[in-house]
This record gives sequence, C-alpha cells and structure tokens, in this order.
Amino acid sequence: MKRNLITILLVIIAPFVYGQEVMQPETLWHFGRVSDVQVSPDGTQVLFGVTRYDIEDNTGTRDLYVMPVEGGEPRNLTNTNFSESGGVWRPDGQKIGFLRPANGTVQLWEMDPDGNNQQQVSFISGGITGFDYSPEMRSIYFTQRVKMLPMAEDIHPDLPEANVKIADDLMYRHWDRWHDGKYSHIFISPYMDGSIGRYYDIMENEPYDSPIPPFGGSAQISWTPDGQYLAYTCKKKTGKDWTLSTNSDIYLYNIQTRETENLTPFNAGYDRNPVFSPDGRYMAWESMETPGFEADKSRIMIMDLETREYTDYSEGFDQSSSGFTWSDDGNTLYFVSGIHATYQLYALDVASGEINKLTEGKHNYQSVAAAGDYLVGQKMSMSMPTEIFKVEKATKEESQLSFINKTLLDRLELGRVEERWVTTTDDKEMLVWVIYPPNFDPEKKYPALLYCGGGPQSAVSQFFSYRWNFQIMAAHDYIIVAPNRRGLPTFGQEWNDQISEDYGGQNIQDYLSAIDAVKTEPYVDEDRLGAVGASYGGFSVFYLAGMHDNRFSAFISHCGMFNFESWYGSTEEYFFPNHDIGGPYWETPTPVSYQYSPHRMVGNWDTPILIIHGARDYRIPYAESLQAFNTAQLQGIPSRLLFFPDESHWVLQPQNSILWQREFFKWLNEWLK
Repeated sequence: MKRNLITILLVIIAPFVYGQEVMQPETLWHFGRVSDVQVSPDGTQVLFGVTRYDIEDNTGTRDLYVMPVEGGEPRNLTNTNFSESGGVWRPDGQKIGFLRPANGTVQLWEMDPDGNNQQQVSFISGGITGFDYSPEMRSIYFTQRVKMLPMAEDIHPDLPEANVKIADDLMYRHWDRWHDGKYSHIFISPYMDGSIGRYYDIMENEPYDSPIPPFGGSAQISWTPDGQYLAYTCKKKTGKDWTLSTNSDIYLYNIQTRETENLTPFNAGYDRNPVFSPDGRYMAWESMETPGFEADKSRIMIMDLETREYTDYSEGFDQSSSGFTWSDDGNTLYFVSGIHATYQLYALDVASGEINKLTEGKHNYQSVAAAGDYLVGQKMSMSMPTEIFKVEKATKEESQLSFINKTLLDRLELGRVEERWVTTTDDKEMLVWVIYPPNFDPEKKYPALLYCGGGPQSAVSQFFSYRWNFQIMAAHDYIIVAPNRRGLPTFGQEWNDQISEDYGGQNIQDYLSAIDAVKTEPYVDEDRLGAVGASYGGFSVFYLAGMHDNRFSAFISHCGMFNFESWYGSTEEYFFPNHDIGGPYWETPTPVSYQYSPHRMVGNWDTPILIIHGARDYRIPYAESLQAFNTAQLQGIPSRLLFFPDESHWVLQPQNSILWQREFFKWLNEWLK
C-alpha cells in the first residue's frame, strides 16, 4: 500500500517537477482516435470519425465530424450516446449517410452536412454492416451477414441448452471468432431521396463473403461512375480450398442484366480494392501475383474495361502500393507506398507510367483522397496518433488540418526518435529506430529493450500503436531498439521475401546485430537488456530465449508460436504456414523450417519470461503460450502467465489494455531495474 501511494504521488507531482507529463498506460486511452477520412464531392469539406474511450465504463464511442479542407475547427455532428460509423457523403453533397444502432440493429441514417435533420433511412431486419450510394443516386448497396449454413441449434432444436460447435470442413473458426453459418453478402436497393425500396441479394445462395474477412472493408466494393455496375472483391472458395488459397478476384455485377463477370481470372493471388476512373473506362486495383503468399508485392494494376486489357504499372517499382484514388481528370492515380519504414504519398502519371513521390518525412500516411488543389490523408508517427493532413498538389507543401490530440500532446514530454543504420552479419545495411526516454541524460546508464516485430512481414514503421507504443516504453526510462530486420516490407521485395522458410536464420541475426550495435553506447547498460514482441515477435522472443548467449536479462512474449507442429495443426489460414514454413510437418522430408521451432531449444532457457495470450486468438491458439509457460515453470525459470479470456490476437478492451501495460512494465522493472 505504501509503495502504491508513493507511485500515485509521483504521477501527480511529475508534471510540476519536470514541467510536462510522461506517458502512463491510461494516457493511451485518453487520445481521440481519428479514422475514415472522406472528402465531400465538391472537395471543400472533410468528414471523419473520432473514437473516444471511457476507462471506467470500459467502452468507446465514435462520433462524426466535418471540417473545411482549407482548415478550421471541426464540428461534431453526432454527439450522442451511440457510436456512428461508415460516414459517406451523398454524391450531391446535400446529405451524409452513416451507420447507427436503432432498436438493437445497425441501420442507415442520413443528416444534413451540418448535422441537422438526422433521420433513419433503413429498417432492415438484422441490420446492415456497410453501404454506399451509386453516383447517380438511384441505388444504394448495403452489406449484411446472411445465414446460410445450419448450426447445432438448427440441427437439434429440441436441445436449446446444448452448447457445442460442429464442423465438417476447415475454416470453422477464423482469427477471433467461430463460424456462425453467416456470410457477408451485398444487397442492392433503389434509393429515393431519403428512403430505400425493395432490395435483393446479388450473391444469393453463394457461401462466400464480400468484403473478405477479417480485414476487408468498404474499399473492396465500388460503383462504376454511371451507377450501372458494382465491382466487388470476393474469394469464391470454401473450407479447405479457402484456407489453402489467397486467390481472391474482382467481380463486376451488371445492375440491369443481374449478371456477374470475373474480371481477374488470370491471377491466382490476391486481387482486391477496385476503383474506377472518372470516365468509367479504367479500373485500378491492388494485386499480388504469387499464389498463397499474403505478403507479396501489392501491384498497381489498371484494366481498360472496353478491351479487358490490363497493365502492371508498378513493374520496376520495387514497393507495394495501396489506397488508390483517381484525380478528377483521370490522368493521375494517387496512392500510399512504403519506403524505408515510412509510408508516403505517390502519384502515377497514367499516360507516361512515371511514378513520383509526393511527401517526405518520418511518418506513415494511411490514406489519400483528392480534394481540388489538395490531397487529404490520415497521417501518424511514433510521436503522434493519427491526424488529418493536406498536401498541395502543385507545391507538395504539407499542412496539418486536424488537431484532435493537440492539448494532450502539448502536456506530454515525448522521447526523441532516431534513425540509425546498422551493418548486418551478411554486410547489408539495416534501418533501426532508436527511441530515447523523455528528459534523456547521456550521462546516465539506461536499460534497453529490443522490439521484435510481428507479421512477420509488417514494417517496423512510424506507427503509433495503442499497445506496443514505443513512446510509453521510453517514458518508463528504457532505450528502445526497433530494427527493420529481414522479412519486412519497404526495403524492396528481396528483403521482404528472405524470411520465408528461414524463421530462425538471418532475421534472428539481424535482431542481434541491432541490439549489439546499440548496447555499445555509453548510456546503455548492457547488463540490463530485454527483448519483447508479439505474434511473430513473440516467436522471436521464444527463439532468442534458447540461443541469446546471455545477452538478455528479461523476455516478454505475447501470442507467439512455440511449437511449430502444434501451431500448424491448430491454426486456420493454411496458405500462410504452407508458404512461410514450407508446409505440414508430416511431409517427407520434413520442411527445414521445423528445426527453428522454439520448443526444440527450450532446454537452454535460463532467463525470466512473461508470457501473454488471449483465449480468442485462433491465428496462434493460446495453447502455444501455455506450453511455453508450463515448460518455464517445470524448469524453475522465473515466469508469469497473463491469460485474457475475452481477448484475441490483440488486447482491445480499455481496462484489459491498461492491466497489460501495468504488468508489462512491472515485469521489466523487476528484472531490468
């Protein structure tokens, strides 16, 4: 109790001692989370959402805002007790459509651009999950989850208290939920200025999803400019076939004939996110060429819809591209692409094929939209949660539009973020972010944390995470070492691809190169080093624990793979391990990757380890962490297990997240301080 009181007093007086506050676990839940930026049809207004959380109630509420593209104060349009989402400008700019709960289901609502006259438009049984207006405003599409497969309660209606899952095929569960027999389907309805007519399912009797779960959204569905066709992304496979393949396609649905055409049957990898040129002649979309490889280069494909001929405009451009949007004249395609662990805005001149970089800096752009003379997008960095920025097309001058978190950020003392290049064991140069504590004193000795990134093919870029947040780690007086080791994008496809079937190889050496380079600094205490990470980063921690040669004094692994054989036998998306570790363990000969399974080296473990997992994680089922924790306990290694029954691959609930942070730093402080 006395120690807790001292801690509370230090938190209270810290701002007065140092002039500014340092981040605490609760701080991350005080930020407003900006998302889903939409530019008005006339290019003058920006519609966006802000989610704010109530820690005591353990809930979040999302409101919609508008603000001028020229800048100014945002106006809250939906200050209610509900969460509003999916905000869309009506094509004439006279209304904003959005989703809001009504009588237990989510429905389509509309309001004036100033927030007045909010009216419910749809009264659809079961509710809807998304929608958009056709450009000429004669139709809307909406998405809804449709029951197609019988569940146990349907098969045995006389046993209402029975609680069982029955499966006859694979994909019975995915990421964080069991299959409930429902699929996301697209419906089309007539639209008449604030009301809808009789609707119909364009995917009737098809056991497929559009958008594709778990991460697909409205970008996977797009109207043609004349409103006569609807393009949608779908992976028309089920069960075992679904889990072994990444082959999604773009389908074009004719509103008049009600016929569907597959526009991309020639490609066996991902095809998704279609967008049409203003004249309707061309369709751009994101495409991955390699079957079964979810982290392949995302190409810029454009099809001439008159001839069905298509071109890869990213040939020779060794970067992935996403978030396409056309200029008003159809001559330019704007997009987001990653380079050197940052994400920037780019422009493709369609006539010449020339690609130009529009922005510079240590940041991540997350989206881009055209707004007259400007581009508008969401941007974040390690030192700033998402805000809205604009870029002048002619001059490339960048300016900030929204300042949702300015008041809170102004109170915080943040650590310096440094870009450093480290030579690897195979004589290549690797970018490593080094984040310093607030009020850094080069005369002091600090403990350091090696951050092991997940994915495995996810850049350690300028992201602002609400859990793996480098600034809050630095605020606890740690030097953070965050390398872009082998297997990460934004450094060319060769660097990205190298990790496949080499999980315990070069990328592990890259981790060690990074920490070995930074620990030689006079302000780093090489006797107080830790390694932390989640997912592939959690695997990395388990692996390092068996071969780190006494470098580290503490480990934290969240949802990591511990035993490749049990993980392969219990995961769900089998295209991933088939590509990345070479296939199942029962093959002859056994794929070489199985030699990298951390459980094979567990006899070498001798370092304190905190292990964390969520029960609803079906990507890496929680038994992986139970095995690791049990093994550590049986060997007498100081260890602790955090098990979240209601969380998945992530920790998303406010109080769970705060507890996660407290235990995270409690463990590190115990063993590194």
